[in-house]
Amino acid sequence: MSHRVVVNHEEQYSIWPTGRDLPDGWREEGASGTRQECLVHIDQVWTDMRPLSAREATGV
Repeated sequence: MSHRVVVNHEEQYSIWPTGRDLPDGWREEGASGTRQECLVHIDQVWTDMRPLSAREATGV
């Protein structure tokens, strides 16, 4: 099964099966592939797990 990487307004990442409608509040990030390939990609790009609002509140 093919998946795609998705991201929400807080810049939190997840994977979603290709061909299924995205849940509200999520958009495609651009990467796709197997479940494992998507998880590896997320591991590489999502280096700060704090939600965007928390990062903005601390100014970092």
